Amino acid sequence: MTSKAKKVKKDAAVTAPSPARLLKWYDSHRRILPWRAGRDETPDPYRVWLSEIMLQQTTVAAVGPYFQKFVARWPALNDLAAAPLDDILRLWAGLGYYRRARLLHQCAIKLRDDYGGVFPSDEKTLRGLPGFGPYTAAAVAAIAFGKPANVVDGNVERVMARIFALQTPLPKAKPELRAAAAQLVPKKRAGDYAQALMDLGATICTPRSPKCGLCPWQKECRAFASGDQEKLPKREAKKAKPVRRAIAFVLMNREGEVLLRRRPPHGLLGGMMEVPSTPWREGRMPRLADAKTHAPVAAEWQEIRGIVRHIFTHFTLESAVAVATVSITGARRAHGAWVPIGKLADEALPSVMKKIVHHALKVL
Repeated sequence: MTSKAKKVKKDAAVTAPSPARLLKWYDSHRRILPWRAGRDETPDPYRVWLSEIMLQQTTVAAVGPYFQKFVARWPALNDLAAAPLDDILRLWAGLGYYRRARLLHQCAIKLRDDYGGVFPSDEKTLRGLPGFGPYTAAAVAAIAFGKPANVVDGNVERVMARIFALQTPLPKAKPELRAAAAQLVPKKRAGDYAQALMDLGATICTPRSPKCGLCPWQKECRAFASGDQEKLPKREAKKAKPVRRAIAFVLMNREGEVLLRRRPPHGLLGGMMEVPSTPWREGRMPRLADAKTHAPVAAEWQEIRGIVRHIFTHFTLESAVAVATVSITGARRAHGAWVPIGKLADEALPSVMKKIVHHALKVL
């Protein structure tokens, strides 16, 4: 145990929050969520796992409709394992972080083939599955199987930083916050406790204007006692995101179809559909005259007004858009898939590509 963790443990022993009090609050104020088991229901590991993967770096409000569509189409693990990856990517399109969808499929297949379609219940085994990190393994172990696992997401980090008035800024504070949270995990009702902490952070201990008067842990909260609750957790200054630039080529044929191609299976937006473009690189916007070597075919390319801007996790993309229309003979020279405009919504197009195509179609 680190010296910081020892200090947290020593301090927490004096005024440690009561898990029982939080659970009592949760029994009266728990959120009703489409993936959450009811009071007298046994949690379904498949639904718990699916929701946790979807909720990574995504809001509850955004995930709800996607979750409903997934379980309606693939109600059980083996259904998902048997599905083509393309179908999964199509339903995932717009949710972002597409690597999650590929790992979701890989995990479903592994669970079907190596575990008889049954989720293991212990954290160690879960962590060996595709797409499972420490958080997801702990969440599934606790919520689906009631194991006393230390489930720490952004909401829990915020609660711990305030309860114990921890001053180390994020992300350096993560080990310290995990150590603080680990002390409070109860042996009984571990799944309810994990969800109670998440609900507390999402509805009461919010990033701005926390509702401290409604908090079941107000008396034990050191940040509240000092009036510093809105100053915690501290965060290191964010570095400015780099900007990458490119020219996208939107090609249409005389039949009213748009040319799409598939991105490589690995890496950013792996396996998704896209319109051809120049490489995404930092620096000045490419000139169309110099960029035509990246166009899918030789054609009368015209750069249209406006820039499509899309924010990724680690960079911002600014893309100019060039458009062209080719004859049926010219279309045969293009490598890719010709998709009717009316069926573009059925393709696994990431949000950035939808923006680019929409921008182009306003002209075409």
